[in-house]
Amino acid sequence: MLDIIKAIIYGIVEGITEWLPISSTGHLILLEELMPFQNVDGNFFDMFDVVIQLGAILAVVVLFWKQIWPFALTKKERKGRSGTAAFIKMDIMTLWFKILVSCVPAAVIGLLFDDVFNALFYNYFCVALALIFFGIAFIFVENWNKSRKPKVTALRDITYQTALMIGVFQLIAAVFPGTSRSGATIVGALLIGVSRTVAAEYTFFLAIPVMFGASLLKVMKFGLSFTALELALLIAGMASAFLVSLAVLKFLMGYIKKHDFKVFGWYRIILGAVVLIYFGLSASGF
Repeated sequence: MLDIIKAIIYGIVEGITEWLPISSTGHLILLEELMPFQNVDGNFFDMFDVVIQLGAILAVVVLFWKQIWPFALTKKERKGRSGTAAFIKMDIMTLWFKILVSCVPAAVIGLLFDDVFNALFYNYFCVALALIFFGIAFIFVENWNKSRKPKVTALRDITYQTALMIGVFQLIAAVFPGTSRSGATIVGALLIGVSRTVAAEYTFFLAIPVMFGASLLKVMKFGLSFTALELALLIAGMASAFLVSLAVLKFLMGYIKKHDFKVFGWYRIILGAVVLIYFGLSASGF
């Protein structure tokens, strides 16, 4: 029962930190240190903290269903349409093609070098540096953007070239844990002239294939044989991540219409310093 409660807490943290650009990895690495599972091994946890993201994905699907579902299935949706356009919403289908283009850099490099990157960079020092560096980047980009007018103010205005460039920024997050996938893509999008609202929405939609692919990869590496406890932990973590994500996504879309991302930059810097101090003192025997 204690591990189930911990799984729920992990899901809550995942649901908050996956969408806010503050790095879910940075928070989960601290949480793993403070409250590790007692009755499962490390291999399960490596899979668990990725697969609970599926709950967060479902929240995006539920909230943005009309904006991401490309097929017209009802008579009302097909009214006034003919041919292929009667069944396929081409604007949404085009958006998905662009999202897939954004996925290419991280998918290719991730499949080839995922284990290498985990071995090299999945440690508190690298995570803390990534938190601090991208926290500074958020503050810098937002200050720089004050006098600039966004060139891309709607999802339909994102070109394939822009999609690929956003994908390259996402690759940085795939290589360096603690960067924050949403943080990297939002910073990248702002730098190339995408408005704050569009950058956030595109990041949410981009998360769907990325998280699903990452979760599938982890499950395949772990194997499909789960104990009853392991299955219960996964369900508890995903369920809490889903419920919390619903609230966080609604909050964030309202927040960014009136505020910038600098507060998240300062938060990342503070969290990075906390991670460095905490694990530095632990390594020193304090």
